[in-house]
Amino acid sequence: MAKQEVTYDSIIKEVNARQFAPVYYLMGDEPYYIDRLSDYIAENVLTEEERGFNQMVIYGQDTDIGSIVAAAKRYPMMAEHQVIIVKEAQTLRNMDELVYYLQKPQPTTVLVFCHKYGTLDRRKKVAAEIEKSGRLFESKKLKDAMLPTFISNYVRSKGSAIDMKAANMMVESIGADLSRLASELDKLIIAKSRGDEPITPELVEECVGISKDYNVFELKNALMVKDVVKANTIAKYMEDNKKTFAMPMVLAMLFNFYSNLMMAYYAPDKSDNGIAAYLDLRSPWQAKEYQTAMRYYTAWKVMYIISDIRKYDALSKGYGANATDKGLLRELIYHILH
Repeated sequence: MAKQEVTYDSIIKEVNARQFAPVYYLMGDEPYYIDRLSDYIAENVLTEEERGFNQMVIYGQDTDIGSIVAAAKRYPMMAEHQVIIVKEAQTLRNMDELVYYLQKPQPTTVLVFCHKYGTLDRRKKVAAEIEKSGRLFESKKLKDAMLPTFISNYVRSKGSAIDMKAANMMVESIGADLSRLASELDKLIIAKSRGDEPITPELVEECVGISKDYNVFELKNALMVKDVVKANTIAKYMEDNKKTFAMPMVLAMLFNFYSNLMMAYYAPDKSDNGIAAYLDLRSPWQAKEYQTAMRYYTAWKVMYIISDIRKYDALSKGYGANATDKGLLRELIYHILH
């Protein structure tokens, strides 16, 4: 029988059912879910009165495995459990020393390791022992195509809704920083005048400082249909507001769009569903923008555009003749459109 995958939702479900594992090892490149899970465990295993004597947070750089094991072996005071949260666990040395404890963990202790921006080597014995006696959870970075879904689900979990254009504005401006996305969404939910109305592009513009007319999402839409005036107007606005629209962020969006467009030409099925499946998009409606762009660009032109984006990325970083990115975005836009 295949072992069930440990997910964010499965851990939340276990904690809610008060079926605590003796060890949780939370690791991965996406810190958002690591923080959410460690906070959830900290807030839901013990009552507020029990936490004073039975909950501690320690940092990997300030301790060692021997000290963690000694603390874990202690019994709780006037409570059923004690909770120990080890933050910055990636700085701990000699993790193999934890193996002996894992083979017979203290059942009244909930030991949580938070290992950010990396993973435990699953080939090592300590990883195998964690999987046997506890939960080994990997928090992976979300693909860009999944970010609108994350936003919609997050807002829905708060009893609200968001307009699709508003969600795309958030994605294109903030990117895959889930912690910042969640923080900004919380502000938007509070700022809404009525609880039953969705978050709109106008509200995003007002509260987050993202223009509904001048953003990377609208730049992509203008380029998609070769709207020369609109594309150049947005590019000029971005060059005048470099703190908001950093060149690497804009180029990353353009590279992602035109790379996907290049792949779309090779899709055996050019229908909405066929392109969505070939590009691993979250829904067929996203394929429509690639179908639209294919009417304006040939495959050969897209290949040259991708080459130009790489060239201007290098120029923006100081390679070549230009040591500044002044005017580079509008130069690139010219090459894309002509």
